[in-house]
Amino acid sequence: MKLSETAREIQLDGRSRKLRLKIVNTLVAAGRGHVGAALSLVEILRVLYDDVLDFRPLDPAWTERDRFILSKGHGCLALYVLLAEKGFFPEKELATFCSHDSILGGHPERGMVPGIEASTGALGHGLSIGLGLALAQRMKKRRSRVFVVLGDGEINEGSVWEAALSAGKHKLSNLVAVIDYNKLQSYGPVDEVQPLEPLADKWRSFGFAVQEVNGHDVAALKDIFARLPLEEGKPSAIIAHTVKGKGIPDAENNPFWHHKNKLTSAEMALINAAMGKD
Repeated sequence: MKLSETAREIQLDGRSRKLRLKIVNTLVAAGRGHVGAALSLVEILRVLYDDVLDFRPLDPAWTERDRFILSKGHGCLALYVLLAEKGFFPEKELATFCSHDSILGGHPERGMVPGIEASTGALGHGLSIGLGLALAQRMKKRRSRVFVVLGDGEINEGSVWEAALSAGKHKLSNLVAVIDYNKLQSYGPVDEVQPLEPLADKWRSFGFAVQEVNGHDVAALKDIFARLPLEEGKPSAIIAHTVKGKGIPDAENNPFWHHKNKLTSAEMALINAAMGKD
């Protein structure tokens, strides 16, 4: 069975459902947000912040920290929920999402939100920023690693591949690119808009060590992140097969949930049922 098929079938545990409900509640408070793009990210970010990244919430500028960049900045609802849970800012701040006086905008902003390493959402920039950070950490002889999560539609951008070429040249084994491969971009299936296959071979040809994984399988994600770098002397690319809108039946693989301006009472009832909430 293909990884994309198992991503559709995998059952979410209680923690994953709880995180999704927080995302939806944040969306409801704001009246808008990229919910589909956030829901495909939950397990990737959950494992990174639970088990992989080295950070100090009370000292976000700690020099030895691992760096994380959400290049697909429109998926920030998932990142905000994790950052709040880890103590970078109070969870009550989530209810202010996208209000005029909130620190939490529709895309993450460095200097505004504790724990945000780069302002992103102008798609295609995150890997270039991560490349520079990874080079800097190596030059300063730090053990810090740099993780960049990219959307599959985003990697249509040529700047992504320019950064990949440079990362391969410099043999940056402290750089990890994670592709959220949900196969649906803002206005249609990736295969129709701009086919990416053979995606793994493309990354290998740019000098990356590559592994594919079910992006909703927590155990599989923990295992693959524990084996980094995938190959000494090479940057790593992890292709995470996911489902856009994962966890909400009406939202899964549905482009109308790429961005939501509001949720109806019927939609909220479906969401609460999917999350196990009465």
